[in-house]
Amino acid sequence: MVLTAPATPFQLMEVPDPVAGEGEAVAKVLACGAGLTIQHLRAGRMKVDYPRIIGHEITAEIVEVGAGVTDLQVGDPVTAYYYLTCGTCKWCQADRETLCDNLAGNIGRELDGGYAEYIKLPANSFINLPDGLDHKAYPAEIGVVTDAIATPVKLVNKARIQPGETVVVIGAGGGLGVQMVSVASWAKAEVIAVDVVPEKFDACQDAGARAVLDVSDTDMADALMEATGGNGADVIIDFVANEHTLAVASKALGKGGRLAVLGGGGRPNEFSVSGNWIKNGEREILGSRYATRTEVRYALDLVANGELWPIVTETCPLEEAEALHQRVEDGLVTGRAAVIIGSG
Repeated sequence: MVLTAPATPFQLMEVPDPVAGEGEAVAKVLACGAGLTIQHLRAGRMKVDYPRIIGHEITAEIVEVGAGVTDLQVGDPVTAYYYLTCGTCKWCQADRETLCDNLAGNIGRELDGGYAEYIKLPANSFINLPDGLDHKAYPAEIGVVTDAIATPVKLVNKARIQPGETVVVIGAGGGLGVQMVSVASWAKAEVIAVDVVPEKFDACQDAGARAVLDVSDTDMADALMEATGGNGADVIIDFVANEHTLAVASKALGKGGRLAVLGGGGRPNEFSVSGNWIKNGEREILGSRYATRTEVRYALDLVANGELWPIVTETCPLEEAEALHQRVEDGLVTGRAAVIIGSG
């Protein structure tokens, strides 16, 4: 399924099968996640050179390896790391490659991605799946682990979420938000889920939320302060991150609290807080983007050993990706969605 221009439908095309060059590998794609990040590409909100095959949350099997590739073998079940990092700068060497000084872009944006029967990537972009993951039985779920579980797991560590702390998830019914509710509950936090779509509240409760707040027609800051007994939250994770939600978060963050900012959809959203508010309350504002390879592998291990499981609520054949993406655009998907492409 190929994008040929901004905000235009996918086109089903026959393209040549990729061939692995030196340092590359080719994999047969079984499934690929259909998240909001790639919907921004589909909708033209993020720049991409056309034509482009998008998609990066893959479950796949290696079918060819190029010269010099030693860490992959034909038949290996794999997923992919979204960022195209250099591996040599100080950030990559410090296991913080989301800050790579020489970032070459993203899979499905700077090079063709997983909405196809086969995908060719630099060999180091593939990540071997651990034993214990039935990638043939659950290709959709396993593919989205690289973001849906890895990003929340990173946040548990980055925001230093502790058992018993009150964690507010803004945008809790979204593709990442409901996973964050689940992972924060796994970390034994008291989770308050915030959203504006009542149809998503049951999923938030099923994922472990102690309380769900409908802020479609109420003051969000007042609702959060009431829900936290006037103390404010220990941690607020904002997957919406527009001017309104960020301003609300700054009002509802308690002493010693941590605000983690992830959303925004590429928009230049701004908000302001006073230095005294930060200093006197010893509050922290944290930026977070995606996850490191180590965190992706850790998330895969957590799923393999049964501690966590991604919430995938909708799948479709690749040929029906257009309709699925419209549901993602309209905010109608609770949890994650994925396209099913092949069989193992």
